[in-house]
Amino acid sequence: MDDPVQPRAADPRPRRRDRHGRGMRGPVAPPQVPLSTSRGEAFADLVQDSVERLERRWPQLTEIEFVVLEVPPVGGPDADWQDEVVPLGGTVSAAEGRPARVVIYRRPVEIRTKGRDERAHLVHEVVVEQVAELLGLSPESVDPRYGDEE
Repeated sequence: MDDPVQPRAADPRPRRRDRHGRGMRGPVAPPQVPLSTSRGEAFADLVQDSVERLERRWPQLTEIEFVVLEVPPVGGPDADWQDEVVPLGGTVSAAEGRPARVVIYRRPVEIRTKGRDERAHLVHEVVVEQVAELLGLSPESVDPRYGDEE
């Protein structure tokens, strides 16, 4: 009993999370299934669908850049909304060497909607409102179905 317990020799291979011999885990869903897209990608697809729908009627929208950001900026010259409701989108006028830009804020839109259909409808309304502001028109003239429940 005078033998002290010897420490285990260091294993030359690194330990892995494969303790039960099942092998490395693969992706949950194949890439072609909608489950594999992230929420950000799905939201960007909704914005793209809305833009394509409007481009059929307004071909000049191909010159406008549409951008999806997570949240509106908190500081800076464009952040005059702190005392108001958080904006769902915004516009940036064209500048030298840079096209006009329509910005849609993903998180504020997602928070205000419950399902994909409701989200798609709100995204389209925000895109129409921002395009109307950029073009100096009313939202109803940009899309005659603006405001209709779908």
